[in-house]
Amino acid sequence: MEKPVLIIYTGGTIGMVNDPETGALCPFNFDQIALEVPEIKEFGFLIDSYTLPEIIDSSDLQPGLWKQLCQIILTNYDKYQGFVILHGTDTMAYSASALSFMLNNLDKPVVFTGSQLPIGKIRTDGKENLIAAVEIAAAYDEGKAIVPEVSVLFGDKLFRGNRTTKINAESFDAFQSFNYPPLAKIGIHIHYNYGAIDYTPRTESVSAFCDVDTNIAILKIFPGMRPEIMDAIMNIPGLKGLILESYGSGNAPTNKVFLNKIEKILHRGIYVYNVTQCQGGSVEMGKYETSRELLNCGVISGYDITTEAAVTKMMYVLGKYKDPNEIKKCLNNTLKGEISPKRIGF
Repeated sequence: MEKPVLIIYTGGTIGMVNDPETGALCPFNFDQIALEVPEIKEFGFLIDSYTLPEIIDSSDLQPGLWKQLCQIILTNYDKYQGFVILHGTDTMAYSASALSFMLNNLDKPVVFTGSQLPIGKIRTDGKENLIAAVEIAAAYDEGKAIVPEVSVLFGDKLFRGNRTTKINAESFDAFQSFNYPPLAKIGIHIHYNYGAIDYTPRTESVSAFCDVDTNIAILKIFPGMRPEIMDAIMNIPGLKGLILESYGSGNAPTNKVFLNKIEKILHRGIYVYNVTQCQGGSVEMGKYETSRELLNCGVISGYDITTEAAVTKMMYVLGKYKDPNEIKKCLNNTLKGEISPKRIGF
């Protein structure tokens, strides 16, 4: 019998059940997943599982996990039609974004999911999320995957991984994609948004680039921000990239102290990537005077990219490329659908 789906459990709320002796929550054995979620037997195909040797709380996430996940997927790529990654919700958007960049020529589904309540709880959202994720990971049409990209499934929607942000700590609809439509909507039937899914022809074998560079920082500007904050960031040893979370459509203070410090950062060869603090919308540098100065300084626009995608994209690009022009080109353009082409004049 064919084994189309591999479930990879990294940790997180979804994999927790009550210990019958202590009543405490503890991870359950995913090798016995059919006992906890008997509904998956209705699919009629085998589902394998792999639990990381050391499961983690997603708040403790380090980029080493992304490399580990890529290696697991590549090692098992020919054995399965799709992969489901069970992950804690707090940093799921970061991991989904990272894998979207690190995995190249992907032609099979990699679906991230999790839950707000443990799978052992009566009202858990974990079972529905897991069942839908498995179905999508195994969904093919005429021998080709329906969703051949990294995605996040939560509640009743499937989103592109690098477009996703966690927006709620309590709701079952915990994730949203403000600048890109869902890849699928899940109800009685799964309705795929074929026009939003990446069907770019894959001309080479699947591969992964995992040597990301974490020498970056985030600066979220706010009224009354002291110059010493920027000084502290500028003095971080080995800093290579700065993500600037600006106001609205990319606006920032126009006072000379702020702009001079930005210029000093740029003159040191540090790349500054401008993203908006708003959940929806896009950076439009030059639209207002308050962003024109950043453009003139050489700050790179992130357009409608999420902060999570900006962080992981910058790590990926700085790790993979050394030529400044190539780095700027990659940051300024879409690599895996993380920026809307209409935003950058395509």
